[in-house]
Amino acid sequence: MAFGGLEKKPAAAPMAEINMTPLIDVMLVLLVIFIITAPLFTHAIRLELPRVAAAPAPQEPHTVTLSIDAANQIYWDGTAITLAQMRTDFATAAHSDSPPEIQLRAERSTRYEVIAQVMGAAQQAGLERIGFVTDPPAATADSHQIQ
Repeated sequence: MAFGGLEKKPAAAPMAEINMTPLIDVMLVLLVIFIITAPLFTHAIRLELPRVAAAPAPQEPHTVTLSIDAANQIYWDGTAITLAQMRTDFATAAHSDSPPEIQLRAERSTRYEVIAQVMGAAQQAGLERIGFVTDPPAATADSHQIQ
């Protein structure tokens, strides 16, 4: 009775499966180690920081409101100006110590061409902060729908 043999079997194929049990064991051991050591990393260091009596300097951002009505008339802070005057005002504002933020208000019926000219003139002058100011829609029963 032979339980084992030294002869090779011609039909024996190599094992093509990966044994996942040791990999899972290592992963679980690492997980337990991280769970145990994670609270140790939350300790604090006491520092005596210097105290300063100076108040922070208030910095108020300068804003310019540009309004465009339905007749394509441009208003600089409420004063009517032409496109050429706006370009010179942009150039002087861009060369100031703190360039202003441009808040652009336009009526719904204003042509996009005029808005694009204003934005292009501001960009050419070097003004980078341009914001669009809009009014919220009136509260109605169907306020969740976009009009």
